[in-house]
Amino acid sequence: MLVPDLADGSPGAEHVVLRSVRDGEPELTAATPGGRTEDATWWHVDLLLVNRTTRYRFFISGTDGSYHWLNAEGLHDRDLSDAGDFLVRAEDYPPAWVPDQIAYQIFPDRFAPSAAAAERETPGWAVRQEWSGPVRDNGKHVEDHWFAGDLDGIIERLDHIVELGATVLYLTPVFEGRSNHRYDAVSFDRVDPALGGDEALERLINAAHERGIRVLGDLTTNHTGSGHEWFLTAQADATSPEAGFYRFRHHPDDYVAWWDIPSLPKLDHANAELRARLYEGEGSIVARWLRAGLDGWRINVANMTGRMGGDDLANDVARRIRATMQEVNPEAWLLAEHGHDASADLVGDGWDGTMDYQGFTRPVWVWLNAEGTTPEAGAPTPVSHGLDFLGLPINIPVLPGTSAAGTMRDVHARMSWAAQSASTLHLDSHDTPRFRTVVGGGTDGWVDAEGRGRTRHLLGLALQMTMPGVPSIFAGDELGLTGTNGEHARTPMPWDAGVWDTPTWDAYRAWVALRRDHVALRRGGLRWVDIAADSLTYLREHPSERILVHVVRPSPGRSAAAAAPVTLEASLLGVQGARALVGEDLAVTGADVVLPTTVGAHVYQLDTAGWEWND
Repeated sequence: MLVPDLADGSPGAEHVVLRSVRDGEPELTAATPGGRTEDATWWHVDLLLVNRTTRYRFFISGTDGSYHWLNAEGLHDRDLSDAGDFLVRAEDYPPAWVPDQIAYQIFPDRFAPSAAAAERETPGWAVRQEWSGPVRDNGKHVEDHWFAGDLDGIIERLDHIVELGATVLYLTPVFEGRSNHRYDAVSFDRVDPALGGDEALERLINAAHERGIRVLGDLTTNHTGSGHEWFLTAQADATSPEAGFYRFRHHPDDYVAWWDIPSLPKLDHANAELRARLYEGEGSIVARWLRAGLDGWRINVANMTGRMGGDDLANDVARRIRATMQEVNPEAWLLAEHGHDASADLVGDGWDGTMDYQGFTRPVWVWLNAEGTTPEAGAPTPVSHGLDFLGLPINIPVLPGTSAAGTMRDVHARMSWAAQSASTLHLDSHDTPRFRTVVGGGTDGWVDAEGRGRTRHLLGLALQMTMPGVPSIFAGDELGLTGTNGEHARTPMPWDAGVWDTPTWDAYRAWVALRRDHVALRRGGLRWVDIAADSLTYLREHPSERILVHVVRPSPGRSAAAAAPVTLEASLLGVQGARALVGEDLAVTGADVVLPTTVGAHVYQLDTAGWEWND
């Protein structure tokens, strides 16, 4: 730990003590002072790992009589609960390959149709649509609109994904269902014939692997569709094994359903036979498709899986899925869908990580949401009217960087670094409005070719590509697609490059390449160095390089550069010099580093000559 000196030049700390929790009891270990920089002291202490997870924080007593606690939320001059302590896992780390990835999410019905799709029979549940036609985004029968995208169509467009630089293909469900989204599976044993069947998935996995791209499947463990073969058997015979897979209040038509939606009966994970068929052991669905070549699973509604009334088996389900994956492919990635605080479920031996809506998506939206001003009040007001705030009945608010970063720090303080590194960073997904619309790019569902929301979109992209976690791009974001809700966001991909927002496409490729080329952006630690209303500044630090990221948004009500200047102490940053990788040069003037105020993302590779790295 590096502790800066006081203003008068005297050492800033008299004592530094590590407080860790061992077998449920706090343990205090004194740190010892070590090397010094020009105006700070390094303190050293070893952390002993005895339990699977260990929480810890630091006590710092100043030579001026003050004292502070430092935890994952920041520096505090008061006593604390343990909730915000640093958290480390001693084992069951995610697969080593995960932090280096860029994920690309595809909703198969809307990505690309193969030549064979035109001749394919329309499923009985579906109404065929023209590829360039409008998307039904609300009301009844949104799930019936079928655009005939298929798995061979994805194969035919893999060059696009390679050119973008993505390395993991995340497919929403491919199992046969009765809707375009297929979260209402009628079987987990076969790929939907409307997508080309089992053989098409095999072809896609092989073609992706040949290009160095891994494939992540999507499995619904919380519920099935009411047309699922298990559920039909359960309704037909109350004494069948399958009847125990569900919870009937009164057989056959009164049963527990997900959010009381009758078409989605909820699975009962207390049932041993269900566990064996779905995810426990080598004969399970989880194991079968991993053997078929999938490189991992994204688990739909993971936060509700195994939770029903008085039952809470969610962590048990996660552990059993993980155990099966370890048997079949120890290098497989297990990602949980979770729309809010997932910390209670990221306990170390189940889910590797979560879709980080709470710790990334929401704070980025409130910081970069397009806004107008009320001249009389001078206050920012959202202009993304009609977009609810991820379920809350308000327009997406406009908040300062202190609020956005505060949420990020609060959420991530409750995760281990391993879990944060294996979680996905989303500007949007198939379940949300498009980020381009959130930041003012239009609401028609098509490409924002005029670039109305481009500036803010690319600021969000800069945050996505420079923060810890796995960036996940929803297909079409790289072209500037818009959309007002999850259904609308599923507008089919426009494959005529003449309608793309080319500057956005170019920027995506450049930012993906930047992350690929700099290990600190993929694997480095995160240190916040300045948080202001209109700028966020942080270090990504790795033993082999240090990267400084400074992102400046347009100040509310103003389009020109208007952010307050940010001046940092060069010695605490370890800055001898800096090379601008993106944006404007910074100024090193004596003891200070002065960062640009220009709206945009500014990224620097720091000269670490003379900087002592203490690992």
